[in-house]
Amino acid sequence: MRSISDLKTKAIVSNIRKIREFRNYTQDYLAAKLDISQNAYSKIELGYSNITLNRLIEISEILEVDLVDMISLDGDGIIRLKLSDTLLKQSGGL
Repeated sequence: MRSISDLKTKAIVSNIRKIREFRNYTQDYLAAKLDISQNAYSKIELGYSNITLNRLIEISEILEVDLVDMISLDGDGIIRLKLSDTLLKQSGGL
């Protein structure tokens, strides 16, 4: 049986992948921004490597997502928020 922390970790790395794909960023792009190999970055998205809080903050900044949103919402919810923000900015609301 999986622990709650394992399930939460799986949800967070899934969010990272979904947001990266939404932004049309490649794993190579994020790896380069983080100054790590693509293989090391892939292990982050697969949940094979533990990452530091600093690394998680760096990823959220690159993906332009609030850290709190990344760890508390599902990836689809974050994408809906980002789409709403984009539409609001385009309409002159912000």
